[in-house]
Amino acid sequence: MSCRLTVKVVPGASRNKVVGMLGEALKIRVQAPPEKGKANAAVLKLVAQFLDLPAKQLSICAGHTSATKVVEIQGISEEELAGKLAELAT
Repeated sequence: MSCRLTVKVVPGASRNKVVGMLGEALKIRVQAPPEKGKANAAVLKLVAQFLDLPAKQLSICAGHTSATKVVEIQGISEEELAGKLAELAT
């Protein structure tokens, strides 16, 4: 079981934070600069913490050099993901 999540990333932020939803994408800020994969690693770690999953269950499948990324998540259903994202609105 796996699903995909679109993530809008703001690198070089003052702290790592899940900001909320931006349209259909999860908006996050990471401290890491967008160089040598540092921001990508920070994105995976932060999204994994938000979803309460091990980081090894996440991978970036599109947008490696873009601010908009698609993260593939193993071990969670679309319904579980939707529930986690809905918690942001409350």
